[in-house]
Amino acid sequence: MNTRILLIASMALLSSVGAATPRMHSAADDALRTLMADEWADEMRDNPLYATQAGVRDYDDRLPSVTPADLERQAARNRGYLRRLGKIDRAALNATNRSNFDIFEFVIRNRVALDPYREWRIPLTADEGFHIEVMRMAAGIQMTTAHDYENYIARLRAIPAYFAQQEANMRVGLKDGFTLPAAIMPGIIKIVDGQQYTTPEATPFFEPFTRMPDSIPAERREQLAAAGRAAIREAAIPAYQGLRRFFVEEYQPGARATLGAGDLPQGQAYYAALVRFFTNLDVTPAQVHDIGLKEVARIQAEMDAVMHQTGFTGDFAAFLQFLRTDPQFYAHTPDELLKDASYIAKQIDGLLPGYFGKLPRMPYSVQPVPAELAPNYTGGRYNPPPIGGLTGGEFWVNTYALDKRPLYSLTALALHEAVPGHHLQGSLARELTGVPPFRLDFYSHAFGEGWGLYSEKLGVEMGLYKTPYDHFGRLSYEMWRACRLVVDTGLHSMGWTREQAQQYLAEHTALSVQEVRTETDRYIAWPGQALAYKMGELKILELRARAKAALGDRFDIRAFHDAVLDNGSVPLPVLERQIDDYITATRARPSAASARTRTARQ
Repeated sequence: MNTRILLIASMALLSSVGAATPRMHSAADDALRTLMADEWADEMRDNPLYATQAGVRDYDDRLPSVTPADLERQAARNRGYLRRLGKIDRAALNATNRSNFDIFEFVIRNRVALDPYREWRIPLTADEGFHIEVMRMAAGIQMTTAHDYENYIARLRAIPAYFAQQEANMRVGLKDGFTLPAAIMPGIIKIVDGQQYTTPEATPFFEPFTRMPDSIPAERREQLAAAGRAAIREAAIPAYQGLRRFFVEEYQPGARATLGAGDLPQGQAYYAALVRFFTNLDVTPAQVHDIGLKEVARIQAEMDAVMHQTGFTGDFAAFLQFLRTDPQFYAHTPDELLKDASYIAKQIDGLLPGYFGKLPRMPYSVQPVPAELAPNYTGGRYNPPPIGGLTGGEFWVNTYALDKRPLYSLTALALHEAVPGHHLQGSLARELTGVPPFRLDFYSHAFGEGWGLYSEKLGVEMGLYKTPYDHFGRLSYEMWRACRLVVDTGLHSMGWTREQAQQYLAEHTALSVQEVRTETDRYIAWPGQALAYKMGELKILELRARAKAALGDRFDIRAFHDAVLDNGSVPLPVLERQIDDYITATRARPSAASARTRTARQ
């Protein structure tokens, strides 16, 4: 996927834990503030869909322009940002801005590192991309005036031109040999098949017209709805029909026969850059692969022990087959699966005050994965709300192919995607105050996904895994993320085949055959991203052990979690400094025992 899109939303506040009160703004502070404001304004103009999600409504009537000339102009601008940043004396910044500097540098330096690979030639992954973003562009967005609806209609009318630009960019990729692999295209086409509609009312695009406010006169509402129907019928529906033809008739036949990113032009260097970006660490694919093998061996021993606790007498392969096929482990209806997920999520909600000193205000709901996405989608995901929108966060649960969605993994899924995982972490970041708005959506994959996986393990301490099967499901999920280190590097730097990757996942995890296929295709289409989970979790666990060893009986789990989350999502090196500051600050404070002693003497 175009990693640039991921970096656009890469800004969130960080203020050092235990830092001294910031000095007055220096010239360096002013220069950094101006630079960050310039970057934000430029991104809002160039990425209007992101602007709408971020609560900036100045560009609601348009879609991005993604011509090669536009994208090269943006790449040149990134290089300019980096030059300007290099002229700022970090040592002259106040404590808060030194942290801001570090995060901003991470974002811009990685953009500049990845820009030469022209990722815009592959603007989608196995289950995400511009076509999905556009279809959901109005979800949760507040529209209160006729002008809001006029802007939305203009955006609908812009879909054909936007898709034409994306298709032209993919044709450049076909010419250059920089494409998705042909082997995974059937799954992608299946998603586009689900986006084919014959009537405007049947599309997700029409939903905003069903909730027009009474403040718009009835006659005007009818006019807007008619204009919306026409735009969907004449622009949106034909654009998706054309996209399907393009994928079937041009892209799939011309896509490359190879699988790994290492096989792309400049592929080895490209994948090495992705590994550094997604892990936040200066590590090589070979080093990550080795870490994965060690984690797989460790977790396998734990899984074997839990399997014996169930009383199962067969071998590991037979146990996996039992888990994948026994009806007791699967819901019978979509509602049953959603209700089970909701019940688990509410149980977790009630336990959170024991593990966190600060909780977010934003609520979340449990929703099914949209039907048009479900066949090629993962088992669940968190969908954050638009800033200032009409909905809370959404914990998506995939209700497609119920016999492939095991209940013994549902607790781990809820912990990761909802609370205390992505919803809690992301909502706290959104609630930071007194910060530039562009800093609220920073997302370090290693931090965010590492926190999600850490949250699954935290469920053990919270007493949420009630049966050995639940524990095995959690371990299977952890094994899945360890396998990603092996499989992703195997596919993209070591020549693994698709079948080899699927076999490795099937032999080591309890994932269903459906999930094994969709997950493998996800790694093939999105090189490097799968590494973020385990590498991030290992760093968070390392920092927790460091804090516990340093603080002894002063260690408080709630204070540690607050120290990790209070400043939003951050790159792992920044997180490490943040926790070291927390340790120093905690040591400097009088202990409860010494405070009681002083009180007694007084």
